[in-house]
Amino acid sequence: MDLEEDNITPLIFPEGLKEEWKLNPNFYSYLSKLGGYSVEELSKEPDRLAEEKAAVLNQTQELAFLNYKTFIRTAECSREISEQFEKAESSLNSLVDGIPKLLTRCEEFVQASNDIKTKRYLNTLTLTRNAQLLQVLEIPQLMETCIRDGHYEEALQLAAYVRRLANKHGDIPIIDSIVKEVDAAWWSLMHQLISQLRTDLQLPRCLQVVGYLRWMEIFTEAELRLKFLQARDAWLQKLLSEIPTDDVTQHLTKTIELSRVHLFNIITQYKAVFTDDEHVITGKQLTLGDATVFYSWINEKISQFITTLEEDLKQGVGSSLSSLLGQCMYFGLSFSRVGADFRALIAPIFIKTVTNNFENGVRNSTKKFESDMEKLTLGKNLSTLTQTAKTSQSTKQEHPPETLVEFYPLAEYCNNLVTALNDLRLCAPLAVADNISNCLKESLTSSAKTILSFYRQEQQALNSAEKEAFTRFCVCFGEQLVPYIQRCLHSIFKPADIAAHFGISTFQLLQQGFTVLGEESILDPIKHLMPGSMDG
Repeated sequence: MDLEEDNITPLIFPEGLKEEWKLNPNFYSYLSKLGGYSVEELSKEPDRLAEEKAAVLNQTQELAFLNYKTFIRTAECSREISEQFEKAESSLNSLVDGIPKLLTRCEEFVQASNDIKTKRYLNTLTLTRNAQLLQVLEIPQLMETCIRDGHYEEALQLAAYVRRLANKHGDIPIIDSIVKEVDAAWWSLMHQLISQLRTDLQLPRCLQVVGYLRWMEIFTEAELRLKFLQARDAWLQKLLSEIPTDDVTQHLTKTIELSRVHLFNIITQYKAVFTDDEHVITGKQLTLGDATVFYSWINEKISQFITTLEEDLKQGVGSSLSSLLGQCMYFGLSFSRVGADFRALIAPIFIKTVTNNFENGVRNSTKKFESDMEKLTLGKNLSTLTQTAKTSQSTKQEHPPETLVEFYPLAEYCNNLVTALNDLRLCAPLAVADNISNCLKESLTSSAKTILSFYRQEQQALNSAEKEAFTRFCVCFGEQLVPYIQRCLHSIFKPADIAAHFGISTFQLLQQGFTVLGEESILDPIKHLMPGSMDG
């Protein structure tokens, strides 16, 4: 049928079909109907169509005439509807364009709502846990209060709790803030504990402080030992630096006392705090540096004390030398209990000081004698006074010979030597006996040479009376002064005591010339100026 239509249609409509006809289903129905007409009906069909057209036209005109108002209203409604449709279409387009934004805003709203819901839940949870959270937030303040009040154990427990809290919730800003504040307090606690080691601590408190430092685990064992010694040493040095230096004897006495007491206390504290079995600490092998740091520190403190001792003794301590020697020896002996007896270091210092002091005194005496000899005047005969003095001095062997008063240089020289020997008597260790003997021998020999020099210069100008007086001068020097100085020397360094110390007899000691001045060698320069005796 479709094929026939395609073949017939060009014949009927040579100019082609309009598009609206092709789309009209009635068009093809009418064509099918025409195909069923006879020739007669086909010939009448145009007239019928014309009549039907005219009738429809008339009906339309009548309808338009009768309903023109309706048509006008319909047109207006159509126009209004068209306008409304256009507006609706525009609004719809706007709506379509706004829907993505609306969806985005809705999603944002949903997200914001969820956030608000979450925050509200958290706020509600925070409110219910307010007491616990407040305790956590107050940890830094609580730790500072504990440190300020000296409750160090509680402060360390709080710090340990915060560290555990940081391991679990370190990503939370408020927890991180708390950790930082607690860390600051932690370091403050460390400095406060170390500063306590710089004060006068008793052993129990010292054990506590070091225990807290160990608990903090900031220092290794070796570092902790070093910090302990540094802090205690700083405190000791502060005490020593505060000793007044205007009085040397008082300064040295106080230095000995403070060093002995506090050094021994520090050593006791160290051994109590750092208990180790020679080489082992908590199962770990000590290094050489760890094992020697303590004894190196002791050695340094002893060296510092020895230096102070030498410097103060150089300034002179007068008659306090013996007392200071006893204190120093007791100080050194007390350190033997910790294996640091340093008396062997002290002895040479005092021996040197005693020797130097005596040598200075004798040297000044010799110079004074030389000066007095330059002013010596020989004239008036004092033989009667000399004879009287000889009679009385036999009962007072411990006193200087009174015959020396005839000659001022000899009396002055004797007094100066006796003064030096009296100063020596206060502190006369056996170790200086030989040095003292040699010093006196040199001084007396030098004095004899000075006498000889005087004679050579003045012999041409001396008259017989002056020569006789000079002879008595030499006799007083050789037979009175020199033996008296020998007796004084033996009264200080008793031969029996020295012999017992060396384990020999007194005879053997004197035979070897120990503490013997040797009168012959001393008087050798002036022996030709001396008679056999005063009577001679």
